Amino acid sequence: MALRRIRDPATAEPLDRGLVVWFPGPHSFTGEDCAELHVHGGPAVLSGVLRALGRLPGLRPAEPGEFTRRAFHRGKLDLTAAEGLGDLIHAETEAQRRQALRQMEGELGRLYQRWSETLTQALAHLEAYIDFSEDDNVEEEVLAQVDAAVRGLAQELGAHLQDGRRGELLRGGVHAVIAGPPNVGKSSLLNLLCQRPAAIVSPAAGTTRDVVEVSLDVTGYPVVLSDTAGLRDATDPVEREGVSRARDRLQRADLVLAVLDATAVPAEPAALGAAVGSLVPPAAPCILVLNKADLLGGEAGALRAACTQGPPVPPATLLSCKTGDGIERLLELLGQQLAQLCGDPLAGSPSLTQRRHSQHLGDCAAALGGYGRHRARDLGLAAEQLRLARRHLGRITGHVGAEDVLDIIFRDFCVGK
Repeated sequence: MALRRIRDPATAEPLDRGLVVWFPGPHSFTGEDCAELHVHGGPAVLSGVLRALGRLPGLRPAEPGEFTRRAFHRGKLDLTAAEGLGDLIHAETEAQRRQALRQMEGELGRLYQRWSETLTQALAHLEAYIDFSEDDNVEEEVLAQVDAAVRGLAQELGAHLQDGRRGELLRGGVHAVIAGPPNVGKSSLLNLLCQRPAAIVSPAAGTTRDVVEVSLDVTGYPVVLSDTAGLRDATDPVEREGVSRARDRLQRADLVLAVLDATAVPAEPAALGAAVGSLVPPAAPCILVLNKADLLGGEAGALRAACTQGPPVPPATLLSCKTGDGIERLLELLGQQLAQLCGDPLAGSPSLTQRRHSQHLGDCAAALGGYGRHRARDLGLAAEQLRLARRHLGRITGHVGAEDVLDIIFRDFCVGK
């Protein structure tokens, strides 16, 4: 690294004074010889330097993701690490950053590589048994070892797939839907949580007709929060469409904030549970928000006690969107629910973060199941199932059949990285 005056090679005109850094291969990011110019960030400086570089023979602007693609081709990182780098570039919350950094540093790739090595060893032993068992060079117990390895891998892979989509939720954001009857303060709750007037608020029922979305960072977890139309039997065609869209969002929600008018509900756990059940799809994670608590007066104590009874009442809190009282408790409940949905990105085995991972792992699991079905009848077909399983694992890391997914993976990178 050296501090130098940077000049236009065609005219010798000084363009800036900055740092010139030389990274000799193979120890650079891409594995190639690489140079960096650290210049001041003003538009005139940048355009002047880029214009001068563009006139040099053999130089051109990098395509989106080209440096990372070059690093992949030279074995500096596998596809899961490249995807982790892309996620790190786009991370907006602390939890997203932690998960992306863990993947970029190779933990997910090493897990899949270990599974691939297990499959490779099992396949080699099986093929040795097929080729040499008649010559008594390979003992019968080799087959038992292959069976045990395949069973163990199938169990580990199944547990990995049954992670509740934690990694995908953390990467893409938890879709939380605010739902409830008309005029209970759903739009006011959205505005309170995002600290700006994102939705129109009116005392008239049925103001919200379409879905209003905002992205939030709640205790480090990404949330895509949707305000929806009040749920009722509407007569107006436009409101009916809004209610239909609200019900559709509810069916696809990862988390529901069920909002009710605190002054209009009984202080009985069974009645509260029934009211929530009429709004929320079965088994959907839910937080009950009893809004307009500032109007309760002396009745707040009984309703607050009913909220702490547990099932059939979901996690619940009293709130006043008008005064802000109760927002801390709501954020606490939100953080707890998000932690359950997304998990700790630094704890345990690394999580699945991409749908293509899930697809290939599902295909791998199916091939392992095929091994079990063919094992007793045809060892040759059973071996082919292990080859197929290994191929699907290799496609995740890029060690097998990577070309068809490279453009998809790298096109979302920032230009030059």
